[in-house]
Amino acid sequence: MSATNPKFELRGINHLALVCADMRRTIDFYTGVLGMPLVKTLDLPAGLGQHFFFDCGGGNTVAFFWLADSPDAAPGIAAPKGRPDEGELASAVGSMNHVAFAVPPEQFDDYRSRLKAEGIAVSPVLNHDDSPAGVSRHVHPGTFVRSFYFQDPDGVLLEFACWTREFTDADVAHEPKTAADRRVRTGS
Repeated sequence: MSATNPKFELRGINHLALVCADMRRTIDFYTGVLGMPLVKTLDLPAGLGQHFFFDCGGGNTVAFFWLADSPDAAPGIAAPKGRPDEGELASAVGSMNHVAFAVPPEQFDDYRSRLKAEGIAVSPVLNHDDSPAGVSRHVHPGTFVRSFYFQDPDGVLLEFACWTREFTDADVAHEPKTAADRRVRTGS
């Protein structure tokens, strides 16, 4: 699953930086529930906060800031209010919508069961395809990724996903939307 970048030799995601309310709770979830090793911790200068890094495999990390002056979470603005299976997908322009971790296809169902056994609310399995609904009940030749969603203790939307086929030129077939196509909500 790779295409050649003619401009830069990018080697994946070094880290994705998120913000948490409670670093101890974040460590408990990411190391205890998801098994990610905590690989680097640091205190930020002038008492601004902390920055901790978790190994999420393949040389990639997920990092968290704990910032002394962070505003409270803003579900529906800074992140989705809930999971896509609950009808929640919207988040603001410039927000981080969700983090999808690549998992082995042969472990996919077991990983979902294990999270449920940990008491984590998980979405149904979604077999993403190009149908009008975007998902199907069963895997078929048009299914390109299987996934399920869950949230961390701060409401960060997470996904375990596994590719099911290689992409072809036919997979890039949609006209890009512009800012003029948006349905901007006004008022409250």
